[in-house]
Amino acid sequence: MREADVNGIRLAYREEGDPAAPVLVLLHGRTADHHDWNGFTQHFAARYHVLVPDLRGHGASDFPGSYPIPEMAEDVAALLDLHGAASAVVIGHSLGGMVAYHLAMRHPGRVTRLVVEDTPPPEPMRDRPALVEDGSTGFDWRMMHDTERQFLDPDPAWLAGLDRIAAPTLVVSGGKASPFRAELLAARIPGARLVTIEAGHLVHATEREAFRRAVDDFLDG
Repeated sequence: MREADVNGIRLAYREEGDPAAPVLVLLHGRTADHHDWNGFTQHFAARYHVLVPDLRGHGASDFPGSYPIPEMAEDVAALLDLHGAASAVVIGHSLGGMVAYHLAMRHPGRVTRLVVEDTPPPEPMRDRPALVEDGSTGFDWRMMHDTERQFLDPDPAWLAGLDRIAAPTLVVSGGKASPFRAELLAARIPGARLVTIEAGHLVHATEREAFRRAVDDFLDG
């Protein structure tokens, strides 16, 4: 594991692959950390310089107490700057997918290809169970409450901002058991391709090979 001071915080991250290769960033979902991409990190490192951060409020990264999703995207942009990477392929799951599409719409030239896995569109959510704290560790509960507010009532400008995404985009849906309507997100990102894998929310964990094939086909296309 490495550490970097970026965007005013300390970000822990894993680094694999040839530093001279194109950069690929893997962004985990809420409550997870870089370990969530174990196996995929090594797979992509065969041809990419792979960066896998613990998002702020998770794992070994700082818990600053403030978790605006656009700022989390700026953390990733600063990590790219640290590595002298003008652009990168970006893959994100759930909250990581939201961070990924914020990066792509805030910095359109920096994302060469975008993959968002079972990620909520920035539209108000209804009938979502109340968030209840338990004894879970490894993340900041303030992050849970802060991001939950943004899930439930996102800034209306975010939806319009999806139009600015210039990268070829793959939206992966977990199908009927997913808590999110990935097809709504795909419809708002220009030219996005939608692939459904009936796996529920944790597509890359539940149907690893199907997810890997879908992403490899997209990156090779």
